[in-house]
Amino acid sequence: MEYMDIGCERWEKVSLLQMVWEATGEAVKMQELRWYGKVLPKDLTDVKIIVLSDLHYGNPYCSVKHFLRARDFIRGNNDVYCFLNGDLCESVIKTSKGEIYKQVGSPDDQKHQVVDWLLPIQDRILGMTTGNHENRIYEVAGTDISGYIAERLNIPYRPEGMLFKLSFGGGNNGHADKPFVFWSYITHGYGGARTKSAKAVKAERISNSIHGDWYAMSHDHVVNVAPDIYLMPDNRGTIDKDGFLSGKVTAHREMLIKTNSFLKWGGYAEMGRFPPSDLATPVINLLTPQSKQWELYPERPHQAVKVSV
Repeated sequence: MEYMDIGCERWEKVSLLQMVWEATGEAVKMQELRWYGKVLPKDLTDVKIIVLSDLHYGNPYCSVKHFLRARDFIRGNNDVYCFLNGDLCESVIKTSKGEIYKQVGSPDDQKHQVVDWLLPIQDRILGMTTGNHENRIYEVAGTDISGYIAERLNIPYRPEGMLFKLSFGGGNNGHADKPFVFWSYITHGYGGARTKSAKAVKAERISNSIHGDWYAMSHDHVVNVAPDIYLMPDNRGTIDKDGFLSGKVTAHREMLIKTNSFLKWGGYAEMGRFPPSDLATPVINLLTPQSKQWELYPERPHQAVKVSV
């Protein structure tokens, strides 16, 4: 396994050629869950995250303008980073859904164009998963389009989902050299749903399995943001006269996020009576007490995740 040194942590470079090997020596697509991470500069007091997904480049209704607007926002601000969460390419083939005769370019053309658009922000991309549209190519031909894009951009890649540790700033728990840490999990998503509530509950199911401060799921083309709470025991405690330990339990707040798509209404969505997609990209704000935004909120947690839609 090859590594890049970034700050005080290591960032693994994962490509399709660096996978788990079976006893037969054949590469497999699956990889056991492990977390990835990156340490950002200590002078950052807050960080903005954008999850780019469901571009569906190649679909005649793809809004390249909105996608490039989101990309340029990332490119133009030093405190903005992003994840790629699947279905960047339309990837229509003869045996799949979609308009193959009106598709813009071949799946091969699509992946090259997506790489060209993303190269200017490759140093801001934290990681990548795959989507069901790219996966249809893998299932038929064994070629991973998302794996190719990740390898060209030199970013961590895990098809099924990515658990990520992001560290930045200083002053955590009063220690100047201790950064603040935010845990996230992203995955493209699955299945069909008609109502917004049925789509949103899928993100809630993720949070029942993996610890995180925020979770993002794509696929359904409908933006939804919901906070949730679960209780965590504090490791610190006191000893009573009989020698037993006792400690408090604190509420851990997490944000459940469904992301947008870059498809205008029409075609398959209109004929299937799916609602129009919100083309505006949610911005996930990771805040520390040193952030200028901190005074906008009445609560005073140790750190906070807020989402602007």
